[in-house]
Amino acid sequence: MTDATAPLATEGRIESLAERQRRRWRMIIALRLIVFVLFVGGWELGVRAGWLDSFFFGQPSAIVDKLIDWIRNGTSIGPLWKQVWVTIYEAGAGFVIGSVLGVLCGITLGRNQLLSDVFSIYIKIANSIPRIVMGSIFIVALGLGSPSKIALAVVMVFFVVFGNAFQGVREADKNLIANARILGASDWQVTRAVILPSALSWILASLHVSFGFALIGAIVGEFLGAREGMGLLIASAQGSFDSNGVFAAMIVIAVVALCAEWILTTIEKRLLTWRPEVSAAGE
Repeated sequence: MTDATAPLATEGRIESLAERQRRRWRMIIALRLIVFVLFVGGWELGVRAGWLDSFFFGQPSAIVDKLIDWIRNGTSIGPLWKQVWVTIYEAGAGFVIGSVLGVLCGITLGRNQLLSDVFSIYIKIANSIPRIVMGSIFIVALGLGSPSKIALAVVMVFFVVFGNAFQGVREADKNLIANARILGASDWQVTRAVILPSALSWILASLHVSFGFALIGAIVGEFLGAREGMGLLIASAQGSFDSNGVFAAMIVIAVVALCAEWILTTIEKRLLTWRPEVSAAGE
């Protein structure tokens, strides 16, 4: 009797846990909507009541109208989709190049103490230089086109990914490395089978942050000097004191960042299928 009812009890607990998770997710969505409605509604009400100056703070309804106008008629510097694509291309290229370089350098210096000691001072010096200064240098050296924006995005991404990759390598289990050595594993086999899986969580965590930095690099570069892109669109709106245009461009950028975050989260789940999920309640 006990053996027959045990699977049913286990199934019931699994269903109960799934139902609690669904209820919690519905509650989170509802709370997010409430916060959004309160924020946007309060903003709109504040402008209409005269508590906020729309010249400085914009107005949600006017921002929506601006977005619709951009979609239908284009912006002052060209079609909206083209500005979005230019920024995505620059940020995406900088993200990929910076991530690859960051991972390779982080793993290499993390595995080689001599190289780490030699190059650490130069990496610290380069990381201490303000990024906006680098953006000006890149624009002078590479011009107003995409290469200067990509270069700035690479710099923004590299140090974030490098730091996490380097730390992830250093945090690898020394016992596992020693056991692999005892079993006759080569340096490459140790790196591939032990070091990389250990550092993967660190690297993937840095990618979530670094794409935002890539967007910042591309937009700041466009803001400093460009022929097209969302940064130039923001600069144009700022130059004409169009606060609604600035906020509208920020919304477009936020949508791009959220889509990139969703893609990175999906990739992370596929690469870390071995890692057990831990709920917020610690269940």
